[in-house]
Amino acid sequence: MKLRRRLAYAAIAVAAAAVAWWALRPALRPLDVVRVQRGELVQSFEEEGRTELARRWVVAAPIAGTLRRIDLLQGDTVKAGQPLAQIEPARAQLLDPANRARLLAEEQAARASMQAARQRQAAAQADAGLAAREVVRMRKLGATGAVSVQALDSAEAQVSRAQATTAAAAADYRAADQQRAALAALLAGQGLAGGQVVPVLSPIDGVVLHRYQQSATPVQAGQPLLELGDLGQLQVMVQALSQQATLLHPGTPAQVLRWGGEGALPARVVRIEPGGYTKISALGVEEQRTQVWLDIVAPHAQWARLGDGYRVEVAFDVARKADVLKAPASALFRDGARWAVYRVQGERLRLVQVVPGMHGGTDVEITRGLAEGDRVVAFPDDRMRDGLRVQPLEQTTAPQR
Repeated sequence: MKLRRRLAYAAIAVAAAAVAWWALRPALRPLDVVRVQRGELVQSFEEEGRTELARRWVVAAPIAGTLRRIDLLQGDTVKAGQPLAQIEPARAQLLDPANRARLLAEEQAARASMQAARQRQAAAQADAGLAAREVVRMRKLGATGAVSVQALDSAEAQVSRAQATTAAAAADYRAADQQRAALAALLAGQGLAGGQVVPVLSPIDGVVLHRYQQSATPVQAGQPLLELGDLGQLQVMVQALSQQATLLHPGTPAQVLRWGGEGALPARVVRIEPGGYTKISALGVEEQRTQVWLDIVAPHAQWARLGDGYRVEVAFDVARKADVLKAPASALFRDGARWAVYRVQGERLRLVQVVPGMHGGTDVEITRGLAEGDRVVAFPDDRMRDGLRVQPLEQTTAPQR
C-alpha cells in the first residue's frame, strides 16, 4: 500500500515537473525565411530623367516690319509650309546701295544654303539606303547566328539616324528657301509704300513649343517668333553617375518607368556624352555625372501623351543571366572578411559562408555555399547565432521591408 502511494506521488511530481518545464521553456522566435531558387537575374539601376527634343526649330522674322497677331497656341500642330505668321514690311522704306548690296548678298547666301541643304539631304538619303541594305543583310545572317542582336540593333539605329538627318536637311532647305523668298520680296518691293506682306512658313511637321511673340508688334529681322519641334523624335535624357555610365554602351536596353501612362516603355541607349560635370545631390554630396540619351523603342501612339521636358524614371538593364542560383540580397551579411547567411535546418539556424556573384537589385547570385531549395533567413540581425532554435515562417514571394 505504501509502495503504491509513493509511486503515485512520484508520478504526480514527474507530471508537475514536465508541465513546469513546458510552461517555462523559451518560446521559439518566429523568423521570415525564403528558399534559394534558380532563375533569371538582371543587373540594373534606376535614375531619374526627363524627355528632351534632339532638334528644335526657332522660327524668326526674316525682315523688319510689323508682325500681325499670331493665333497659334502652344501645342497646336503645324505642317511643313503652313503660314505661321505674317509681317508687313516697314512703309516707305528705301534701300541705299549699301543695303541693297547687303540684301543681294544675303539672298545669294540663302540660295547657297539651299544647295548645301540639298547636298546634305542627298548624302543622308544615300546613307539611309546603305544602312537599310546593311540591315537586310544582317537579318539574313542573324537567322544563322552569325550576327549578334546588339550589332543588328546598332544597324537599325543607324537607319533611323540617317532618316532623321534626311528630314533635318529637308527642313533646312525649306527654311533657306523661305529666307530667299523673303529677301526677294523685300528687294522687289523696295521704294514702295509698304510692300507685300511676307508670310512666315513652318519648316517642319510638328507642334508649337513656345511663342515668343503674340500680339501685333514691330519686329526686327532675326527676332524669334515661335519655337517648333517634332514630338515623334522625343528622346530621354538621364544624368547618370559616372560609375554607372561606364557600364553602358550604345544599344544597352532600358525601360522608361513611372512616366504617367500604363506599363513600362522599352528604350535603348543611343549616346553617352564623354564629358562629365559635378552636381550637388539633395544630401549635399558632390557627384560626378554625365548625360545619357535614349530613344523610346515603343510605338509613338503608346506614349503620345509625353511632351518636352516631362519627368520620367529609367531602369537600365546592365547585365542578364538566364539560369543562376539566387538568394535575396537582404539575407547576406558580413561575417568577418567573408559573406554569410543563416540557413534553417529543421528548427535550428546554421551559419553558412557563401560566395556571391552578380548583384541584381533585390537578388544576388550565389556561386558557392548553398543549394537550390535551401531555406535562409530573409532579414538576419545581431541577435541570431549558430544553433538558435526558431520558428520559420516561409514566404512565397521576395522579401520586402
